[in-house]
Amino acid sequence: MNSQDQLWDVAVVGAGIAGMSAAIFAVSKGLSVLHIGNGSGLVFGSGLLDVLAVHPVKDSTVHKDPWHGIELLRKDEPSNPLALVGPKAMEVAVNQIMEALGKAGMPYEPSTTNHFVPTSMGTLKGTFGVPTTMTSGAKAFENKWPTLLIEIRGLREFSAAQMVHTMGDKWPSLRFEKIEFPDSKGVFELYATHLATALETNKTRQAVIDVVRPLIGDAKAVGFPAILGLSESTAVHKAFEDALGVPVFEIPTMPTSVPGLRLKHSFEVAAAAAGVSRRVQSVVTGVKFDNDIATLTLQDATGNQEIQAKAVILATGRFMGRGLFADREKVREPLLDLFVEQPESRENWHSRDFFAKSGHAINRCGLLVDSKWRPTDAFGAVVWPRLYAVGSILARQDWMRQKSGSGLAIGTAWAAVSAMSDDFGSVGGV
Repeated sequence: MNSQDQLWDVAVVGAGIAGMSAAIFAVSKGLSVLHIGNGSGLVFGSGLLDVLAVHPVKDSTVHKDPWHGIELLRKDEPSNPLALVGPKAMEVAVNQIMEALGKAGMPYEPSTTNHFVPTSMGTLKGTFGVPTTMTSGAKAFENKWPTLLIEIRGLREFSAAQMVHTMGDKWPSLRFEKIEFPDSKGVFELYATHLATALETNKTRQAVIDVVRPLIGDAKAVGFPAILGLSESTAVHKAFEDALGVPVFEIPTMPTSVPGLRLKHSFEVAAAAAGVSRRVQSVVTGVKFDNDIATLTLQDATGNQEIQAKAVILATGRFMGRGLFADREKVREPLLDLFVEQPESRENWHSRDFFAKSGHAINRCGLLVDSKWRPTDAFGAVVWPRLYAVGSILARQDWMRQKSGSGLAIGTAWAAVSAMSDDFGSVGGV
């Protein structure tokens, strides 16, 4: 049926991790879903799926067990959206999204705890969901294996030398070698996406393997920048491990990244496999509510079009996703002009200490929701009975410092869809 003629059960606005997850969860509940947005923000991701690594933020306390961290969060910050979802629901939701992504071509290592993954900055990132192409990096660091890092001349976004310099005191057996990528002589700057695509050809892949193999020496693992294939990363990664005879791992690089592109593609494949209908090139410019029906105005290259839905999930993100907008007076929600919890004065948005461990007040501004994840006004009244909000647009959380962005997105999507499906009276589960 053409979308112009159809009344959808759910319209999901926003195509980041929260919107993608909400659409997939809603379809699994037996609801018809129109998903609006292009998911371009996903390419800025590392491919890692955080649940919760840091709490309390002011003490920079890192947790190996994310579920225990959420339990502590529930006691300390009971109105934090992560606390409202809770550890059990979060675990179910995140594992199901990882399973869906795995079937779509981006498998994740099964896990019950956080892992500490080496990054291109020479730091360790505590995260829960680790793509299988990166898992050996966490194992190599944890066990302090003699490890070889490969730097590629011309790939300016990655410096193995910097990693060795920064991590040397924690990982004494870490070393690096710089190599020339095949057919790149005379090229001043190389790009990760081009290298990843090139490594999907047997000739280029074998040429790199032939260069790296003599360099291994006593290394028990080899780390590469995240360039081991674009759409065929699993096969490329396996080919390197088989040929080099040691565990091989990718190191997340700066955005936009190859793992971010993989994540975007895998979410799109997973959504299509689930039966989600998508309007990739459309932007929602207005929403009107009339009793039990929402009318959304969509704009694309051909003009405007109206679609109708029984429920709307708002997953538009924060400032980068344009779910929130800050002017000289206040922070606003531009699509529906919803109430945004924030400091009374703009002067209180930021701490005087730019590097304050506790963060800044503006990082915790956002929408307030009721127990069913429906946005409320300043007095707690629900805006519309079937309008829901999920992800980083929600108030009272600091996902960046808590290292909880993906968990926040996926967990709140799961919780909101569960509440919504109860209202619909649908049968079945995610």
